[in-house]
Amino acid sequence: MPDTNLAFWIDCPGQGALRPAPLRAPVEGEVLVHTLFSAISRGTEGLVFRGEVPAGEYARMRAPFQEGDFPGPVKYGYISVGRVDDGVGRDAEALRGRTVFCLHPHQQRYVVPARAVVPLPPGVPAQRAVLAANMETAINACWDGAPTVGDRIAVVGAGVGGSLVAWLCARVPGVEVELIDTDPARADLAAALGLVHRLPGAASGDRDLVFHASGNPAGLVRALELAGQDATVVEMSWYGSTAVSLPLGAAFHARRLRLQSSQVGHLPPQRGARWDFRRRMELALALLVDPRLDALISGETDFNALPALMQRLAHAPAGALCERIRYDASAPSIP
Repeated sequence: MPDTNLAFWIDCPGQGALRPAPLRAPVEGEVLVHTLFSAISRGTEGLVFRGEVPAGEYARMRAPFQEGDFPGPVKYGYISVGRVDDGVGRDAEALRGRTVFCLHPHQQRYVVPARAVVPLPPGVPAQRAVLAANMETAINACWDGAPTVGDRIAVVGAGVGGSLVAWLCARVPGVEVELIDTDPARADLAAALGLVHRLPGAASGDRDLVFHASGNPAGLVRALELAGQDATVVEMSWYGSTAVSLPLGAAFHARRLRLQSSQVGHLPPQRGARWDFRRRMELALALLVDPRLDALISGETDFNALPALMQRLAHAPAGALCERIRYDASAPSIP
């Protein structure tokens, strides 16, 4: 087993570093994972990095393999793709050599229960599998919004989450989707995904269903304006400790709008009897077989440069989508 093993820690708000991570041998029912790629969940990890998690949400915001506590020092993250190098027990041994996804922080190697990893399906490369957590979020949002045949849908915010929601909704027969973002360059992303991009001022109104995923309160205001009579607005953004003001004195009541929160940490009630988190993750990974989704990877950075990258993304994220972290120099990259 290699002598060095490093993990990314947020020492205090706005400061992060790579720290040694003790690594033990796996025991019965556990696997040892050698990380190939991780990725930054820019919205949530940016809030954590800046220390903007409200004290009342510390417990609910814990990641599955988090160490430390908010606001820091804390080892936080939940996007990791790696190779199983070792395992103890029948189920764990069967995973040896497999490439898997795990909700683990940024770390070179780690030991987790075998049930905590999900093997990648055929046709999904490790480089693209870093989108799995975002795809889970998009699936949950679609379950909450329940798009149906022929709907006219607006998605406000063309980040990774919003783009994936728009991509999923566009697969429903007869659905008309507009992906709305203030950045004109997002038109290229929309085209790569087979979607239509609109600037906020050019977006069509009277929508049957609206998703908001911009992370900006102004985007939520625009989402409410685009919703038609008796429509639902699904709020995917989480603002941490930032207060948000909305013009609910306008046409919100007259149009009988419904504002629905969506959060990936809970399965919608209508799915609870038949679905669990593993089944949802297996679905998310299976949906990543489409190579067009590589357009959502906006950059790749070596693990050793992760502290500087996190600093930049937390304060100047313009243009960034999914930023992939590369651990193994021998692994091929997708352009």
